[in-house]
Amino acid sequence: MKKAFIIFIGFLHDFAAGCWGATVLAVYWVDLEAAQRQDLKPLLDGLERRFFWGGIACVALVLLAGVGRTFTYALIGTVYGEQSEPLRRRMLIVKHAVLFTVFGAGTWWQYAMAFSR
Repeated sequence: MKKAFIIFIGFLHDFAAGCWGATVLAVYWVDLEAAQRQDLKPLLDGLERRFFWGGIACVALVLLAGVGRTFTYALIGTVYGEQSEPLRRRMLIVKHAVLFTVFGAGTWWQYAMAFSR
């Protein structure tokens, strides 16, 4: 049961990140269409905002599952061996710093498109 939970948390973390990326693209594509279709702009603006809030829910899920994933690593121990653990941790820190920037910029971009008049 413990291993299944660990796998599920990791899957949820990665899946939510992918879904967030999809909402960024959806907002972008709907925004492009709304700019060209003034007759549908009110409807499409509402759709953009729904995708934006869906993206916010995905970010929350990424963060929550990431916290869960952090605690599950303590249950697993070292996956790649004791010698690789310091390098793995440094690489995880760099990866998360980059992804935090990407998620922040992407969410800001979504907001700017979804709530521009």
